[in-house]
Amino acid sequence: MTASDALSAWLEHLAHERRLSSRTLEAYGHIGRLYVAFLERHRGESLSLADLGTVSAAEVRAHLAERRAGDGSDRSGLAARSISQTLSAIRAFHGFLDRRCATPAPQLTLVRGPRIKPSLPRPVSEDQARGLLAESQTDPDAAPWEAARDRAVLTLLYGCGLRISEGLSLIRADAPLGETLRITGKGGRTRIAPVLPAVREAVDDYLALLPFALSPDEPLFRARRGGPLSPRHVQATVQHLRGRLGLPASATPHALRHSFATHLLGAGADLRSIQELLGHASLSTTQKYTAVDAAHLLSAYAQAHPRA
Repeated sequence: MTASDALSAWLEHLAHERRLSSRTLEAYGHIGRLYVAFLERHRGESLSLADLGTVSAAEVRAHLAERRAGDGSDRSGLAARSISQTLSAIRAFHGFLDRRCATPAPQLTLVRGPRIKPSLPRPVSEDQARGLLAESQTDPDAAPWEAARDRAVLTLLYGCGLRISEGLSLIRADAPLGETLRITGKGGRTRIAPVLPAVREAVDDYLALLPFALSPDEPLFRARRGGPLSPRHVQATVQHLRGRLGLPASATPHALRHSFATHLLGAGADLRSIQELLGHASLSTTQKYTAVDAAHLLSAYAQAHPRA
């Protein structure tokens, strides 16, 4: 087995056993191909599976240094967070070779990634979220059904805490929405999302104006010419709306999902419930929202207390 064969086997494992998303597979494939190409260029020969077990810590560090500086395939060098993700992917690749191919790479344990300051989610406020939903109905350049569609999509993201891909994965058979919605998220994990009356009403309004007849298995949300609505359109719509409302660049479609979690937490919901609603695999991911809520409380205290 060559190194390229080993890489292909790993990607097949990620696709069919781990059931990772196509975008994640693409990212891992890119990282793996650059890594194998670097090793072959560094050693001046094609690598076999056995050669991958002899990789030294110095070689991995040299590859990471090259990626950070920019290696021709990257227009500019990678930031510390991307370097950390690259190292994580390389470790996952060698972990697979150790478990499945009996080819460990012991030197890899000597490599340490860069220190990264944890970033906090950046939600929008309740008033800003309401403003985005209301403003989506007043676009003079959009047909009435398109404005209703944009409002329905944004209401789904905020009202149910969905990712863009999850909202756009709904099919015609899912609507009219019921009391709950079954969502398949990252890693193929399925969760049940409660549906608020406001979300149902927004989707119903869109369906009442939709000019296309859809079969039950077709995507629910459609573009102007009748094709499936793209994530890029949702991002561009929010970018346009935040410009009209004077909101910061952090007001993105995904910020509505952050707002869903933060506002629930502020209203007294427990972390475990929010974890289930968001579909997080780890509670540590959900715990980031506690820091956001604490920061909001401290900001309110600083602005309101006469001695602050």
